[in-house]
Amino acid sequence: MTYHPKSDFMRVMIERGYLADCTDYQGLDEALAAGIVPAYIGYDATAASLHVGHLLNIMMLRHLQQTGHKPIVLMGGGTTKVGDPSFRSEERPLLGPEQIEANIAGMKQVFAKYLRFGEGPSDAILLDNAEWLDGLNYLEFLRDIGRHFSVNRMLSFESVKSRLDREQSLSFLEFNYMILQAYDFLELYRRHGCRLQMGGSDQWGNIINGIDLTRRVADAEVFGLTSPLLTTSDGRKMGKSAGGAIWLNAEMLSPYEFWQFWRNTTDADVGRFLRLYTELPLEECEHLGALQGANINAAKIRLANEVTALCHGDAAAAAAEATAREVFEKGGAGEDLPTLVLNAGEIGQGISLAQLFVRAGLAKSGKDAKRLIQEGGARLDDAPVSDPGQMLDAAALAQPVKLSAGKKRHALARLEG
Repeated sequence: MTYHPKSDFMRVMIERGYLADCTDYQGLDEALAAGIVPAYIGYDATAASLHVGHLLNIMMLRHLQQTGHKPIVLMGGGTTKVGDPSFRSEERPLLGPEQIEANIAGMKQVFAKYLRFGEGPSDAILLDNAEWLDGLNYLEFLRDIGRHFSVNRMLSFESVKSRLDREQSLSFLEFNYMILQAYDFLELYRRHGCRLQMGGSDQWGNIINGIDLTRRVADAEVFGLTSPLLTTSDGRKMGKSAGGAIWLNAEMLSPYEFWQFWRNTTDADVGRFLRLYTELPLEECEHLGALQGANINAAKIRLANEVTALCHGDAAAAAAEATAREVFEKGGAGEDLPTLVLNAGEIGQGISLAQLFVRAGLAKSGKDAKRLIQEGGARLDDAPVSDPGQMLDAAALAQPVKLSAGKKRHALARLEG
């Protein structure tokens, strides 16, 4: 891309690699250079925490605020009741109001770490689209809003087409999601002067719908901007690991495990992740990302520390690094490791090593644990183990024992009390 931006925000988006596409580069850039632009990203409440897959867009909101603009965090309390069909092979399970409310409460905790909320011109605000969606009159909505949508055009969007091409059912409920998300943009423009919607590139069709609707109904100049959908250099979806999603809430994933995820970044991804997920200067990101051999490990530790400090605080990042040093360099147990707490009643006469590895989250199933142990990948207090059926009784677990799966995954197990 050869466009040279006038605004700080567009410059950051381009230089650090956040930008996949934009509806009008020059128009948006000029609006950003002219004054404060309120911009939003929507988050449906499908889980009790956001995960690393959301972090790219959270960082975009953070950069938006740091360059003088107003972030709007939109919770999908209304749209979650429908479910986004974009690029999904099947309909999402529908959640009840209580679950949606609980999920929103969990997700809200994350944004306070990355954004400054308040009443000022560039202070972030957090809204819930249930505020305007829950009370809609269906007939009025169809007449006033539905008439602006072409079904032919909606069917042409890749997110819908890919589902239909595979001859997988797309319910009328899901089809309405696009209209509701588009209506969000119109409402945010009316209520808060919002002029920009951002999201992952899988949201392009939904964003275009919102822009078209807002232009038609409110005659407003509004914009859309998307970020790339990230995969790691080995082809995995960003935010997933062998143990599942990398959650941003500490009660769902410990800061140590979060730190370890970033420490285990593959060499080829270090420079890119430093640019996207930290605020280190670009020159430093490029220098660290170009390191070779054993030196790249120092860059990975820097990456893990910077990202963990933003999400969980400086103290958590320092504690995670200290635990890692104790575990990897000194062979210690590391008190900050994920810990499985058992009680004497549940283990009875004892618990097998295979069960222990499953319960500690180091193996997905008993079969997986047996294979890990039989292939020599498991250790108990840093000593190799070979018998999946080996039993540990209450006496053996009176002191915490350290479980290791390979070189990088560790946990503690101990008896309660």
